[in-house]
Amino acid sequence: MVWRWLVVTVTALAVLAGGGTVAWRHYTGTVDQMDLLGEAARDSPPREITIETAPRLPGGPIASREAAATDAADEQPGRNILLVGIDARPGEDEAGARADSIIVVHVSAGGDRAWLVSLPRDTKVEIPGYGTDKLNAAFSAGSRSGGRAGGFALLATTVRRLTGLAFDAGAIVDFTGLRRIVDAVGGVDLCVDVETVSVHIGWDAKGRQTPPFRLIPPTFRPERIAGVRPQVYPVGCRHFAGWEALDYVRQRELLPDGDYGRQRHQQQLLTALASRITSAGVLGNPLALNRTLTAVGESLTFDGNGRSVTDWVLLLRGLRPDAVTMLRTNGGRFNAAVRNGTAFEQLDPTTLSLFEFARADRLDAFAEEHPDWVIAPS
Repeated sequence: MVWRWLVVTVTALAVLAGGGTVAWRHYTGTVDQMDLLGEAARDSPPREITIETAPRLPGGPIASREAAATDAADEQPGRNILLVGIDARPGEDEAGARADSIIVVHVSAGGDRAWLVSLPRDTKVEIPGYGTDKLNAAFSAGSRSGGRAGGFALLATTVRRLTGLAFDAGAIVDFTGLRRIVDAVGGVDLCVDVETVSVHIGWDAKGRQTPPFRLIPPTFRPERIAGVRPQVYPVGCRHFAGWEALDYVRQRELLPDGDYGRQRHQQQLLTALASRITSAGVLGNPLALNRTLTAVGESLTFDGNGRSVTDWVLLLRGLRPDAVTMLRTNGGRFNAAVRNGTAFEQLDPTTLSLFEFARADRLDAFAEEHPDWVIAPS
């Protein structure tokens, strides 16, 4: 799921706010480091990049596909990080894992601003070597022959061709990572903006935990199981334990805006984690900080594209949680199309323009022009 790997940035901030990188170096040995980016790396231009026509960027239009390909390589200002959360439940091997969340992080050239953009996992894409499918299918396809690294590499290449963005780093966190990290910091405070009913966690008449819904294929429509009371998150602000936070940000089936609502909740959780990690309760408590860094290290698979985790901590030392802006794709509205009986999401022209702004390191201008695309912190 989404938030586990995002915490690499948050943890870097926490360590630096706590007085330097000496403590962090103690934990880098626990981070699983491997080559993930493949052709999506900044210094590895892909053979072909497909950029759909998008509104031209004021003051700096991209005139052709060839120019877009150039912008997607070494000349792009700023840094781009691809964050992938995989839903690998106990007993599943890596080939069975699914890319449940896909987030592009753009860090400004000055290193003092960042923008998070969640890509709908049902986005219609061309997966190299596999034809047209949903975006999250790229990880599964690549992992069948190449394991976790192969899944990420194929997904990253697909995202690069979709957005035109070359990547400077990538990270994966598995299913259990988020719960472990949230528990390590003592939980987080979140404000629920719409009543959210869990399709995964409920209780039967004897108080035993059991799923309250069946997800019926092929659409995975939820069907209520009689006699099981689902976990419900009512509107309002409250404290979340790790299991609650994980369950809350997994929900999409019963939300009015589906996956867009889940993206919003996931991004809000990141800001809540950032606030918690950089609070005195964690930074000022050696035991809590140790638990947090250990949880992050054990949950993370990382590729710094030639830079170590410590190097990335230093690169991000000027980035503060309040300088992170969360942006919607498609304005948070469904933009579905059906092909051969399968429903896909499509990136609308404004979303394609968003990535054009990102390639030019001008997402601040995009946010000014589209304030309704900015997600408010929880």
